[in-house]
Amino acid sequence: MSKSQERRTNEANRVTCLFMFSRTITMIIQRHSMFSMIPCRLVIISAFLLTREAADALQVIGGSVTVEQGGTAILPCYVIDTNDDLTQITWQRRTREKPHNDNFLTVLPREGAQFVNGRDDRFKYIGNFNNKNGTLQLSNVALKDEGSYTCIFTLFPSGNQKTEIPLNLLVPPFTNIKDNLPTLGTEEVLFATCTAAGSKPPAEVRWLTGALRDKVRTTTNSTQYDNGTTTTVSSLFGVPTREINGHQVQCVISGDSLSTEKSLPFTIQVYFPPTEVNIRAISEDSFECVTEANPNAKFIWSRSGQPLPQPGVKVEGAKLQLLSLTSDLNGLYQCEASNAYGREHGQLYVHVAAGACSAAWALFGLLLTLNVIGVAAWCFFKSGCFQRVGDQMQ
Repeated sequence: MSKSQERRTNEANRVTCLFMFSRTITMIIQRHSMFSMIPCRLVIISAFLLTREAADALQVIGGSVTVEQGGTAILPCYVIDTNDDLTQITWQRRTREKPHNDNFLTVLPREGAQFVNGRDDRFKYIGNFNNKNGTLQLSNVALKDEGSYTCIFTLFPSGNQKTEIPLNLLVPPFTNIKDNLPTLGTEEVLFATCTAAGSKPPAEVRWLTGALRDKVRTTTNSTQYDNGTTTTVSSLFGVPTREINGHQVQCVISGDSLSTEKSLPFTIQVYFPPTEVNIRAISEDSFECVTEANPNAKFIWSRSGQPLPQPGVKVEGAKLQLLSLTSDLNGLYQCEASNAYGREHGQLYVHVAAGACSAAWALFGLLLTLNVIGVAAWCFFKSGCFQRVGDQMQ
């Protein structure tokens, strides 16, 4: 129904009410001679003024409503300052889904709430007809429901009285940070993007870079969609060096659709293959392969020209342990460090001299024998045996 049609309907209702009221007054005047001298035109004018004053005094109370997507909205609507009789409450809407104004619910004194043009059980009448309260509840609010809702009271003798209730939606964004996987270099590249997707109203996205503020820069772009939501993307740029690798920054997202700011931490990762591989001695029989890489390198030990001697050696990641010092371990050992960006090698030459172990055991036996003889001689001397033997010889 257009506004002009509504206006003509309201005027027709008022004229009908005035006509009925005037006719009643005229009948009363005709039956009572004391009023016979009062002009009928004066009575009609007085009735019109009384009705107009009553209509001007009453108020239809509504209000603007804001709710988060998926929440429950209360659409308030009630009449105050009137003693008119209420005959019907009508609800109309003009939304994203239904851009043309249409009736969708009526409330009658006996029948109660009834849907018009299709049922939608998300709507619930929570008002009170006797109290001239037409309030509705709408649950699980979606973007399609956003728009303007009109509450119309049909009163006698004032006619139709209405108010509009705007319904606004808040849609929190989906947030994430995407690592662009930069590799070591000397030119500026994209480090990461921080996204606040599908928010209403648009979210604000910014980076907190701390000590890196002079070494990085940011850009922000927004895209608005037909459903009223907006996606905001902020990008972080810089030169991918080893010095900047490992530094932590934060992406901060804020806006009316969020009750509090959302902070997403991000560690800048500059990816590079293993650098020079060094092999260091942990002990006389243990060695470790050392390199720098991002992501961390994986290590593989091998022996040139032949397999690793088992069970003569033990390998645990970057570590190589010699379990027995025999000539079987002799050879050139190689440590390979690798990740998704490349690989590097280091070498270790192991040589165990033949007979080294038997000579060591012989030396150990000799030292042990001399030690036993020395202890025995000391005990023999302490016991006085040497003195008695000397006396006997004299």
